[in-house]
Amino acid sequence: MPTTKTDYLVQLINSLSKAEKRSFRLFVTRNQISEDILFLQLFDELSRSKKYDEEVVLEKIPGIKKRQLSNLKAHLYKQLLICLRLLARSNNVEIDIRERLDYARVLYDKGLYRQSLDILAKTKAIAIRQNYYVLALNVLDFEKFIESQYITRSIQNRAEELKKDSLALTRKIEKTQAFSNLALQLYGLYLKVGYVRNRHDAEYLHDFFYSNLPNYNYVELDFHEKLYLSQAFGWFHYMNQDFANYYKYTLRWYGLFESYPEMKETTTALYLKGLHNLLSSLFMSFRYEKFMEMFGALQDVPKQGLLQTLNTEGLYTLFYYVHLINRHFMTGTFSEGTQSMKTLSEMIDRNPYAWDTHRIIVFYYKIACMYFGSGDWSSAITYLNKIINAKTPDFRGDIQSFARILNLIAHYELGNQALLEYQIKSVYRYLAKMKELQEVQDTIFKFLRRTPKMSKYELKDRFQELHDSLIKLREQPYERRAFLYLDIISWLESKLEDKSVETIIQQHFLNMQEKGKFSSIIKR
Repeated sequence: MPTTKTDYLVQLINSLSKAEKRSFRLFVTRNQISEDILFLQLFDELSRSKKYDEEVVLEKIPGIKKRQLSNLKAHLYKQLLICLRLLARSNNVEIDIRERLDYARVLYDKGLYRQSLDILAKTKAIAIRQNYYVLALNVLDFEKFIESQYITRSIQNRAEELKKDSLALTRKIEKTQAFSNLALQLYGLYLKVGYVRNRHDAEYLHDFFYSNLPNYNYVELDFHEKLYLSQAFGWFHYMNQDFANYYKYTLRWYGLFESYPEMKETTTALYLKGLHNLLSSLFMSFRYEKFMEMFGALQDVPKQGLLQTLNTEGLYTLFYYVHLINRHFMTGTFSEGTQSMKTLSEMIDRNPYAWDTHRIIVFYYKIACMYFGSGDWSSAITYLNKIINAKTPDFRGDIQSFARILNLIAHYELGNQALLEYQIKSVYRYLAKMKELQEVQDTIFKFLRRTPKMSKYELKDRFQELHDSLIKLREQPYERRAFLYLDIISWLESKLEDKSVETIIQQHFLNMQEKGKFSSIIKR
């Protein structure tokens, strides 16, 4: 087994719970003595060490010869998957449907066509009821295959009935795929550039979205069609910074699960993502009380028994930390928030849920902002450097760019003037290359370039000028984008009022609470 496949095996073993490991041993030893099973001994060694070291394995298990290792690892991997599939079938409708389809194939191969068709009929009904239309079409294709070869029923219009069912399922699958493909393409575009940067981006996004959006009648759509449609519209409005409509479609997404509560169990990942996006929309729309209500709903998810797999547990943990951080950003409680960041940072290092690089980079940016808000400039720089020095910065050019800007400000706070002069030029070139150099960034650069030459008395006047300039820019639709990543204005106000950023944000929050609104330092 090649190194990559070996890594997969170790990752799979490390992901197993104690109950799953116990079940695997019982599964393997049901017909054999454990001491005689070499791949089980290999499993025990990898489970204990949590890593693969060929020399150690050969030393600890004398019965294994080096030439056997590749086949043993491949066999162990396969047996683990077989065991996990058996464990999951009672809790996973999709696996149960596939297993029923396998039973029908076995009966067909035995020549028991009537029994095979009976199982297929029941399986198709389950698949349609649970909205697994691709699986239902697979079942239907098998039904047609049997009916076309053998006289099995006396129903006169059986062929016409199968044809109608097939056409109906095909149309439904095409519509669902069109919506889900559009949502996925928008997400891919967001990973590349983030929010729209200018009129050209906005026009491109508009044309792309509506040229790929199929015609539909919302009332006639089923659960999954409505869900993916809401997801696609949500991404479209989110990238356009239209947070009112983003809230509208994320609320619709979440509402689908309230209307179909049984879908929470069968599509838990989509339910969690819907709740996450609704919380994000409330955060972006400055709705603190509603945000806290839905954050409570997120925290109640484990009590509902929905976290049945490592995947759903990982998603829940991911979204919990995202919105825990957002809550601190809303209220300006950065110093308090840094206590949770230590736990989160340790979890990222271990990465037990295999979070992807994008999620980790977003977390690094949020953690850096938390430390920045608390006035810990050095810790902020530590996490910003993790983004800047990332080996594969081929996505989220927006975060890559604003991480560099925040890094400049943190170095300014530390008084690293010599380093600042060098980095300003480097960052300026980077932003120009990434097409992220908008008027807001240019204005900040001009200010930072002049600071070394300013006297202490002149500095406050320049802070005021920069503050006033940015206030005007914030009213412009595409320049407003910059303030979604960093509330530079609150930082400037902290300088003008000689207060901490944390104090300024807390004052904003209290003032906005009195008016029924609130403001925030970091949005995404």
